[in-house]
Amino acid sequence: MPRIESTAARLAKLGFADGARAAQLIRQSPADLDDILEALVAVADPDQALVSLTRLIEREPAVLGTLRHDERLSSRLLAVLGVSAALGDHFVRHPSHVAMLAEDRLGDARAELLRAVGAEPGESEPRAESGGHDALTALRVAYRGRLAHLAARDLTGRLGLQDVTAELSELAGAALEAALAVARTEVGAEDVRLAVIGMGKCGARELNYISDVDVIFVAEPREGADEAKALRTATRLAQAMMRGCTTTTSEGSLWEVDAGLRPEGRSGPLVRTLESHLAYYHRWAKTWEFQALLKARPVAGDLELGAAYVAAVNDMVWSAATREHFVEDVQAMRRRVEAHVRAEGDRQLKLGPGGLRDIEFAVQLLQLVHGRLDPLLRRRATLPALAALSRGGYVGREDSRSLAEAYTFLRQVEHLLQLHRMRRTHVVPTCEADLRRLGRALGMQADPVGEFTTRWRRHAMEARRLHEKLFYRPLLEAVARLPESEARLSASAAAARLEALGYVDPTGALRHIAALSTGVSRRAAIQRTLLPVMLGWFADTPDPDAALLGFRQVSDKLGTTPWYLRLLRDETAVAARMARVLGTSRYATGLLMHAPDAVAMLGSDDELTPRPPDSLLGEASAAVSRHAGEPETAVTAVRALRRKELFRTAVADISGLIDIETVGTALSRLNDVTLQAALDAALGAALGRAREVTSFAIIAMGRLGGMECSYASDADVMFVHSPLPGVDERTATDAAFAVANEVRRLLSLPAPDPPLLIDPDLRPEGRQGPLVRTLASYRAYYARWSSPWEAQALLRARFSAGDAELGAAFTAMIDELRHPRDGLSGDAVREIRRLKARMEAERLPRGADPALHTKLGPGGLSDVEWVAQLLQLQHAGRVPPLRTTRTLEALRAAVAEDLLAPEDEEVLAEAWRFASRVRDAMMLVKGRPGDSIPKDTAERRQVARTLGYPPDGSEDFLDDYRRVTRRARKVVDRVFYGG
Repeated sequence: MPRIESTAARLAKLGFADGARAAQLIRQSPADLDDILEALVAVADPDQALVSLTRLIEREPAVLGTLRHDERLSSRLLAVLGVSAALGDHFVRHPSHVAMLAEDRLGDARAELLRAVGAEPGESEPRAESGGHDALTALRVAYRGRLAHLAARDLTGRLGLQDVTAELSELAGAALEAALAVARTEVGAEDVRLAVIGMGKCGARELNYISDVDVIFVAEPREGADEAKALRTATRLAQAMMRGCTTTTSEGSLWEVDAGLRPEGRSGPLVRTLESHLAYYHRWAKTWEFQALLKARPVAGDLELGAAYVAAVNDMVWSAATREHFVEDVQAMRRRVEAHVRAEGDRQLKLGPGGLRDIEFAVQLLQLVHGRLDPLLRRRATLPALAALSRGGYVGREDSRSLAEAYTFLRQVEHLLQLHRMRRTHVVPTCEADLRRLGRALGMQADPVGEFTTRWRRHAMEARRLHEKLFYRPLLEAVARLPESEARLSASAAAARLEALGYVDPTGALRHIAALSTGVSRRAAIQRTLLPVMLGWFADTPDPDAALLGFRQVSDKLGTTPWYLRLLRDETAVAARMARVLGTSRYATGLLMHAPDAVAMLGSDDELTPRPPDSLLGEASAAVSRHAGEPETAVTAVRALRRKELFRTAVADISGLIDIETVGTALSRLNDVTLQAALDAALGAALGRAREVTSFAIIAMGRLGGMECSYASDADVMFVHSPLPGVDERTATDAAFAVANEVRRLLSLPAPDPPLLIDPDLRPEGRQGPLVRTLASYRAYYARWSSPWEAQALLRARFSAGDAELGAAFTAMIDELRHPRDGLSGDAVREIRRLKARMEAERLPRGADPALHTKLGPGGLSDVEWVAQLLQLQHAGRVPPLRTTRTLEALRAAVAEDLLAPEDEEVLAEAWRFASRVRDAMMLVKGRPGDSIPKDTAERRQVARTLGYPPDGSEDFLDDYRRVTRRARKVVDRVFYGG
């Protein structure tokens, strides 16, 4: 026992992870292994290699003598056993295959695998001697023997990555050919020619050790044969060939054969004629299908027919970038890649951040964009294509080198992972033993786990970083002054790339890029660092051209300030959010143009929270005080404050940080503050004597009163005053009239800010009535002349600015009118319904589609608000919770008081929110107000994107709006009209 422990310790010291188990295996081995221990401990996993070797020697003792006399064979066998437990099992089952490892080259793979199934390689359509289990088992044995030979040369450094993947692809093609020979024997193929087209990695000659083999089948009837019958035969033949590869035998299976890339995918026929393929591609194919066809290559069956297929589709592949919807398809593909990245996590070699899919997608997209005009880019495999892109200046030379290094490393790791158990996997393990094996297989001896992890992370991070700028860095170089020896994009190629990525005016975009990045200043240098990433973010927005133009304009205004470019460079969140805002909203961009320092608030969600009204009022009052006696200057300062707060709210809205109710409240509070400041400025100037003769208040009405302002809302108000004791009413009224007019004038002065227009038309007698009335005059008018619509309008009245006591007195005075104690009479209800019906018929603009009018259309804002207001007029006199100026609050109160069904409130509130969001989105996108959803497809797409729909979601947006408002209208017909 002590001797075993001593041996175990010695073996552990040599490098075995489990010294005791290794000692036991050596002790139980029928042969002395001491002389090969040194070679064993040099492999990736000595423990695993020892297990497989002792089993192999037990099965075939002569192997040990061969190892001792053939150093090359020994190193190759041990390298395989140290990495692949699965191939170790294969050698145990078939020890005669060990001798193959001594050979540098084997014979033709196709011929060997065909002979394995009893077929004659020299025949034009080889047939297996017999079908069934025995032929498939023989195919697997021959395939694995060749695979082991390839792995041995790979793991001992005899082959580079491209050599390995090419040989794996040829071996897969040979296996498909052999499986097809078996299928011919089982099915018969006298009336049809069948070609197997390799797709994906198989077609590109960059296959993994274990991977689905993507194929497409093309068939043609032989001369004189019936086409329908021939296609049925071809389908059976293809199915039998696929089974020949996927069926599990005593030797396992080969791999899955996946025909999902065929026209119509799994819903389409498995086999088509060449003409049928071409008809589909001409009429129906999507951009991703042409991207997949980049890799197409005949691999088995009728190679002449396969070559005809590839030649026929090639022209379509390289003209894909000119097809309609190419940009939208590319963006959708990028989103799918990003979605996979998020779903799979950061240990995924293939789909994780900086993974193989990132690199392959970028290279293929650049090939599609530029390969139409440059035939040298038409390469199937990723690394040759990347090299060609670099030589042509489409990708920077250093970027190409770094990306190729990362791709090669990640593929090598992928191969090592798959070789271990011969299973399809792309996930980097967390087990230390597995990581140790990977590191040692890659030549890392000192700290294999740490070294491997560091190198993997570095390559993945570098690949991700390069992927993000790969499309855009050469655009800067295209407009920069580079040495003539340095390859770079031509102007036409740069324009083509920009157009493919969504820029409508690529020539203008290049001018902006040149203006921003050309020169030797520090500013230009930082822009050259920023722009590759910014251009990508712009491309992901609804309007990339507007984003780039806005970025140039803001940069021109702020570029000389020390903090601006440094902030964008160092704070990714600021730059990303700025790109989104500039490419989404002309309204917000316009605000930023005149308040460029507001960029600083983009880095933090907290900074975008609407400010409390007291804080805003304090800042506005301070501005008025600073400019006492200069009302125009004071209001200019207040409007600058309003501009900044509008930008804050708009960005929070675009970023999804606040909902539509919060937007309405923030804008309404801001308008209250602006009105108060304008009133203070008016009273502080020449009109200051007005304070001595009357008190003055501004009453908010309409959306302002309901705390539901949109970005385009005017300020619906009424002006009320009350003469001070002893002051003549005429004198007081003249003073109040002058104040009201001065407030309107100050807020409508020409300025770069969005104006806050005062609309006093909801006052008694409308435009024919006096602009300002005393409290007593309002009371007298409402007591004698008030109509139902005025009572309805007063439901939204609240104090906004001025004398708070007077405002409270006014709202108390109107409460009896708008909240009648006994509710409404039947006649009054009928009158309100008639008025609503007439408004629907008369006020809708000519030519407008009622279903798409957010305000007056069925189920729109007006419908929902009239339901809430009718319930208030009927019940608020006895139900205090209904006494609110807010629509949704009134609906919620009606549910709480059993006056409205919860499901009806839910439908109405959803429609109101949706219509309100659409109106705000139209203002944000276009920078001008609108009530109807745009008919213009491009504008509608931008509105949909602003609302959170994907680039191809415009029709979904329309369908959702119609569905939501249609449901709301049914509730309106029942609750409001009593239908």
